[in-house]
Amino acid sequence: MLYSTNVPSQGYFKSLSSVVLNHKVVTDLHKGWHDVPTLKIVTAEDLDLLKLTQQQKDALELRKYLHDRSLMQYADKMEDAGLTVSKLLKMRAIALSSQFSMRRAHVAIVFKRESTNSSTTNVDQELKFKEGHVFKGIVAGKTTGHHLCSCFDPSPILDDVAPYPSLANISIRKLTTEYKACVECQLATKAPLLKASELWNEKPTVLLCIRRPGCIICRAEAHRLYSRKPVFDALGFQLVVVLHELIESQVKEFWPRYWGGMVVIDQSMGFFKALGSGKLLKERFLTDIVLNSRANYKAAKASGFKGNHIGEGEIKGGLFVIRRGRGGVAYQFIERKLGDWAPIVEVIEICSRVQNES
Repeated sequence: MLYSTNVPSQGYFKSLSSVVLNHKVVTDLHKGWHDVPTLKIVTAEDLDLLKLTQQQKDALELRKYLHDRSLMQYADKMEDAGLTVSKLLKMRAIALSSQFSMRRAHVAIVFKRESTNSSTTNVDQELKFKEGHVFKGIVAGKTTGHHLCSCFDPSPILDDVAPYPSLANISIRKLTTEYKACVECQLATKAPLLKASELWNEKPTVLLCIRRPGCIICRAEAHRLYSRKPVFDALGFQLVVVLHELIESQVKEFWPRYWGGMVVIDQSMGFFKALGSGKLLKERFLTDIVLNSRANYKAAKASGFKGNHIGEGEIKGGLFVIRRGRGGVAYQFIERKLGDWAPIVEVIEICSRVQNES
């Protein structure tokens, strides 16, 4: 299985659509899945279905390598030059600088990260739960930790997770199912309403509640979580994104390009209210956006994603880990300031604990 934890930049498969891919894939690219996370975790069967040639595989590998090192600005020129990863690593620094106008610092990244095999090392370290870890999210029955280096204290912190009844009866509508390669993207905007409890009736669930699908930070966070799908699959969990506003064009841009899992709409904002003990947590422009969120925005921007300002963006989101059936909420994370992300190590640790309970 091809598996990368890094977020693909916008246009990740740009030149592939016009140069390398066969007609079937080109047709699907125009339907909007040219840089979906699914393509980074496709199975061997999926590759056989796409019937990739060696040239196609080399192009994918080159762009994956460059993206993992935040060097996607050189991808088009390198692909046009016929470079593969092996050829790239054999080039001299001066040749990279002269042929591709590569900055000295970027040249160093090309070779330094390969020699230390940092992609694997970083993944292992990020997923490793260390003894004495202080949770930033709320574990059922325990209190959350506090953020440091904040100019103002943003939102009130709950002492415990949301009670199960406040979530179970929320009315939702499934907009999408989990994405499958070579399946046409369709939104079920007129699907019947159902109780939220049906989501986790048979399978424990990670629910990611985002502000709006066009937000660059929300896109980065969503893909960051979904890129660990193989881990959550192994733990028996499904991944679901919750929206509170339906703008079809924005959902189509978001899914499956940035999130390949199920997407549901919660227009009553029940999940978002549950994060704030029954009240919506909203952004304060000066303290939350201007003063407290610069680092989070820069981190999302560095991923290579692009965003927009379409839709309501003041309502804060968060994340729930919910046990199967009536088992209740095991973990809850509140976006206290713009761009707070639930630490992936915490989410996986809680999911592991839930798996061990059964």
